[in-house]
Amino acid sequence: DAAASHADDTSRGERGDDAKRAHPGQTGGEAQQNDQGGVPASSTALSASKHAVVAAAAAEKPSLTPIKLVPAAASIALGLAIRFLLPIPAGVTEQAWSLLSIFVGTIAGIVLAPLPVGAWSMCSVTLALVTKTLTFQQAFSAFTLDVVWLIVSVFFIARAFVKTGLGDRVGFMFARFFGKTTLGLGYALTAAEAIVAPGLPSTAARHGGVMLPVILSLSKACGSDPAKGTEKKMGAYLIQNSLQCCNLTSGIFLTGAAQNLLCARLAEAAGAVGITFGSWLLASCVPGFLALVLTPYVLFKIYPPEVTETPDAPAMAAAQLEEMGPATSGEKITLGVVASLLFLWIFGPGLLGVSAPVTALLGLSALLCSGVISWQDCLQEKGAWDTLLWFSALVGMSAQLETFGIISWLASNVSTTLAGASMSWPMAFTVLHVAYFAIHYLFASQTAHVGALYAAFLAMMVGSGVPVMIAALTLSFSTNLFGAITHYASAQGAVYYGAGYIDLPTWWKVGGIMALFQYGVMFGVGAFWWKAIGLM
Repeated sequence: DAAASHADDTSRGERGDDAKRAHPGQTGGEAQQNDQGGVPASSTALSASKHAVVAAAAAEKPSLTPIKLVPAAASIALGLAIRFLLPIPAGVTEQAWSLLSIFVGTIAGIVLAPLPVGAWSMCSVTLALVTKTLTFQQAFSAFTLDVVWLIVSVFFIARAFVKTGLGDRVGFMFARFFGKTTLGLGYALTAAEAIVAPGLPSTAARHGGVMLPVILSLSKACGSDPAKGTEKKMGAYLIQNSLQCCNLTSGIFLTGAAQNLLCARLAEAAGAVGITFGSWLLASCVPGFLALVLTPYVLFKIYPPEVTETPDAPAMAAAQLEEMGPATSGEKITLGVVASLLFLWIFGPGLLGVSAPVTALLGLSALLCSGVISWQDCLQEKGAWDTLLWFSALVGMSAQLETFGIISWLASNVSTTLAGASMSWPMAFTVLHVAYFAIHYLFASQTAHVGALYAAFLAMMVGSGVPVMIAALTLSFSTNLFGAITHYASAQGAVYYGAGYIDLPTWWKVGGIMALFQYGVMFGVGAFWWKAIGLM
């Protein structure tokens, strides 16, 4: 038995040696397993690894995010109802009425959000093309507008603040001096806006190139970041505050917004002669500055940040500044470029004939050539490209509404209604301002609104007995006060919406409430002030 056992062991050893020679690199047991039709351990491990890779790949496949059917159906139904259920008014072409229905459906979709704003806007433009409501050139005409590229450029310039750390440094400096409360930060930013506004009429440049980078850096330094779901901690309030205060600083100063200068020229042609920087400021200063002082506090009450008290923020900011050390070369270059931009935005149009959009492109080129930002950085700036698409789409459709006569038809209807109502001039004054405000929901540009309606509404007011100077100035103030009612109501609105801190329903809700408040102060207090200085 022992001999037999020894023979068996020897035989198994020889078979193992043969198997090793047949399968080099394997153990005898593994080779025998192969010879016997088994599965080696290494093959099992390899198979398990392959299964893990396949499972991981399957897990990483992006999930489908199709259109939300109920919001889409509601938006489309509204557009179809306007197009096919309401009769086309006399004097309005079928093409114009079709465009109005598409535009209203677009706005409804933007509010109800069946798709992201850019995607829904592109679908709307495509519908206008497929139905031959617009030609390709008409639909995409706004993509060449200078204000659109000004907005896109300031997005790229703002990226330099983030990349170099200059934005963090500025944010920590603000937090160091004003950071004990979020409301204090809101007032500090409001003061900065009021100081810059008279010398920088381009609101897109002022907010995209100056205010927004500071707000973003300050918010993220305090832990408020939409990418982390903490946008309401502080940043949403600061952005909404800056946007609302812009309405007032733009209206207080003749040079606070580009559309003010157009208003002054149109008013002079209608008989309101003598509108100067001083006379404008005299009319706006009391109600305007009162509203400006109250706005951060009122907004704080109706749209409070999640973090209101930050007593440790100044010390934390000071420590962070010390840790950052001296400014880097990238920060210095960015600061130099931004300082040059401010100089050219203020003095360039008059001294050198360089417009705000061209100035922004010069600054962007300087940052690209110096290596502060790369073209890859620009490509990754999703907010800029998204804004380019949806803002251009809305501006293009809005401009075509004017071209097709929809805006003049609305103005004519208002005029006819007033003529038949035999209203007193204060009542006509109120009705016309309400109509002037409401129609802006169809506009994606304050300057376009002025060009289309200012002269007509001024003539209607004067014809109703409103003193020409008070009519001209209040219409000018109103043009600025509705700059935040929608995310497309103004260039600065598009800039701030692209930051991603405020969702659309909140934007429209807060925008409407604050517009009522600011109108109430400007016109309620203003009525007494204007009477005191002899305008009424």
